[in-house]
Amino acid sequence: MSSTAPSESDGDLTIKAIDETTPLLTMAAKGPIAEPAEEHIQNTNSQDEENEKPLPLGQILLLCYARLVEPIAFFSIFPYINEMIYILGDIPEADVGFYSGLIESLFSFTQMCVMLGWGRASDRFGRKPVLVFSMLGVTIATALFGLSKTVWQMILFRCFAGMFAGTIITIRTMITEHSTRKTQARAFSFFAFAGNIGIFIGPLIGGALSNPTKQYPAVFGNIQFFKNYPYALPTFVAGGIGATATIISVLFVEETLHQKDSNDDTSKAPPMSTWKIAKHPGVGIVLGLHSHIALLAFAYTAILPVFLFEPIELGGAQLSPPQISAVMGLGGLSQAIWLLIAFPYLQHRIGTVGVLRMCSIAWPFFFAACPLCSIFLQHHLMAPFWTLGSIALVVGSGVAMAFTGVQLALNDISPSYETLGTLNALALTLSSGIRAVTPALATSLVAAGIRTQILNGYLAWLVLIVLALALCVVVRWLPTKAEGKLKKRDTDEA
Repeated sequence: MSSTAPSESDGDLTIKAIDETTPLLTMAAKGPIAEPAEEHIQNTNSQDEENEKPLPLGQILLLCYARLVEPIAFFSIFPYINEMIYILGDIPEADVGFYSGLIESLFSFTQMCVMLGWGRASDRFGRKPVLVFSMLGVTIATALFGLSKTVWQMILFRCFAGMFAGTIITIRTMITEHSTRKTQARAFSFFAFAGNIGIFIGPLIGGALSNPTKQYPAVFGNIQFFKNYPYALPTFVAGGIGATATIISVLFVEETLHQKDSNDDTSKAPPMSTWKIAKHPGVGIVLGLHSHIALLAFAYTAILPVFLFEPIELGGAQLSPPQISAVMGLGGLSQAIWLLIAFPYLQHRIGTVGVLRMCSIAWPFFFAACPLCSIFLQHHLMAPFWTLGSIALVVGSGVAMAFTGVQLALNDISPSYETLGTLNALALTLSSGIRAVTPALATSLVAAGIRTQILNGYLAWLVLIVLALALCVVVRWLPTKAEGKLKKRDTDEA
């Protein structure tokens, strides 16, 4: 096209050309066609850039270190809590189990009551302030627990720790905001692995450091403080880990709120209410699936130690304490390997929904392995017992991938990144409520089955198997948005 103006002799042709193109030019000027196309291109480019964003491994590892605090604080008291209640609390031996269960139930109940508040706070004030403040509270409460002299002081400090439940909510949310659909499986495999490490380290700290003047008289025998407070050392060490995680988080952890959509006008909209988030399409189903998986996990965790301890003739395995420790340790190690190595690969290939379906199919068989092992012992079939028991521990522990899978489903079904904190709080509120009541109900079911010999003492396992079979049905309702299937192009590029 010439840069010179058209001559008068060309006027008719010029007018005609303009007339023919006027509708398109007018529409382009007003933008009803051009702007959506441009917006679509920008959104597509933005999504492509987002999917290509590498996982910030340094930040993920810092958050994983912070992740250690909660399971260490929760599980470190398990090895000595019954002895502590009996010796310091002046409680009859027959009532020790009741009070130890009460302490843990109240901890979970307190968490349930405050979870939503922490989630809303993280959505409003930022992830990092909530993470640091709640982690500081857990650290102080954990350290003070060892200074308790009465059962009521133990309950007070344990509930105090439960009040600072914002740690786990914010870490989950921040890891989500640091990752993309392509990298979230790897990010949450690190998150789950850190949780398992915390579960493993916590009891070791409690068992190795409780009552140090008796366990290590050459080192602590002359320290009067530890004679007066025989359970202070493990709580101080657990609190020290929390203190280092708090300081590191203050110095190096980055804020993630608005990181995803700071340029999006929706970020300026009023925050969604908790009820509106819960009613968002698909959220209720995913929350139900999350709660179902939590129910299976907490019930199994409560029943397994009883099964391993009970006599063979009553439907147990009758293992010694070292054998029980070995079983628990092997199971935890196996879970960690599945989560760190197998889960990212499987989720990448078959999607979140594929992993959840695989776990839901395996779970009933995993639960059935325990009563079958007991039957083998009753008939002195040692080879089948060790074979099935080993397979169940090593292979069956893969069902733990369901926890990480349902977390990814929760991320994907969230209405927006700005509601992730509240949505995680909703899920954890429900699971905390389940954790508050499930252990007592599960162990009561075991006791009832043994006492009445319904199904030869295997009543509790039958209930778990039925609940696991129901999970197979619930998984089928997983919304498409939460299936976690990558596009073929993304799969080919990875």
